[in-house]
Amino acid sequence: MPMINKLFKSSGFKRISIFVFIALILYAMKSMINLILLTFIFTFLMNRLVQFLESKIPLNRKFLVIVSYACIVGLFSYGLVMYLPMIVEEITALIKQLTTFYTSKHDNMVLNYVVRRIEEIKISSYLEQGFTFLIKYFTDISKITLQVLLALLLSLFCLLEKPRLIEFTKKFRTSKISSIYVEVEFFAKKFVGTFGKVIEAQLIIAVVNCALTTIFLWLLDFPQLGGLSIMIFVLGLIPVAGVIISLIPLVIIAYSIGGMIKVLYVGIAVAIIHGIEAYILNPNLMSSKTNLPVFYTFIVLIFSEHFFGVWGLIIGIPVFVFLLDVLEVTDSHKV
Repeated sequence: MPMINKLFKSSGFKRISIFVFIALILYAMKSMINLILLTFIFTFLMNRLVQFLESKIPLNRKFLVIVSYACIVGLFSYGLVMYLPMIVEEITALIKQLTTFYTSKHDNMVLNYVVRRIEEIKISSYLEQGFTFLIKYFTDISKITLQVLLALLLSLFCLLEKPRLIEFTKKFRTSKISSIYVEVEFFAKKFVGTFGKVIEAQLIIAVVNCALTTIFLWLLDFPQLGGLSIMIFVLGLIPVAGVIISLIPLVIIAYSIGGMIKVLYVGIAVAIIHGIEAYILNPNLMSSKTNLPVFYTFIVLIFSEHFFGVWGLIIGIPVFVFLLDVLEVTDSHKV
């Protein structure tokens, strides 16, 4: 009994209990997970943008916040009105082209073998799920638009009142739940310091990859560039696996429009872009803790996709890095 009482009173047990309690609350609110994640991501990214602008432009912080959000909402609305119908049409045409290629017979024996192998390991089903996810989100625009706008509104209020929010929240440190507040503050700082920064890095890498790949595809005279760009950007948010998954439809389209020589060009282009990501972007944007072995990366992606769906592919690695940081798993004892 004394040992059990000592265990219950230990700081480690309290920290684990609070962490489990927070996880259960988030699980109970899983129907709102889109709004929660979008609000956090928008708040973190916009806060980084405002901090950057503050260092360059000597203007009032609240003014910079309002101008930044006005520009983002304006660009989002303009893109929605002007380009959404075109992108939906291009993605639909892209799916038809890939389906036609996949279901037809080919003269090339190697190609037929590759198609059979793809069917055996069910990569096509993952591609189909990914495209279905895109079509669902672009067609069910009222729901996703409402979530995005609500997340933007919440993050706007959060940043406008950031100093007051921090000051008010610190009052819990001297309240009757101060011991709980200390642990929640610990997890919050770790979460922002790892999850937020990894998401930011993934977003920058996805934008750069999307821009470079789109330029290469334009030079190679690929069709449906709008739909392909959206696909490459979304898949670019998935560490490591995104490059492999996006390569499959690109190779299929390349073979359809130009034969094996176009496939070779696409392979060279993707290899160059992947090299830029691996040797330039990742070392500068990602911390050493995110330098996971490929085996760990794929295991995390498989389990996170199973439990959280498409969101799991995007947030799986950041959440895993957050857990590593909480557990203080570092590279300080390299051999």
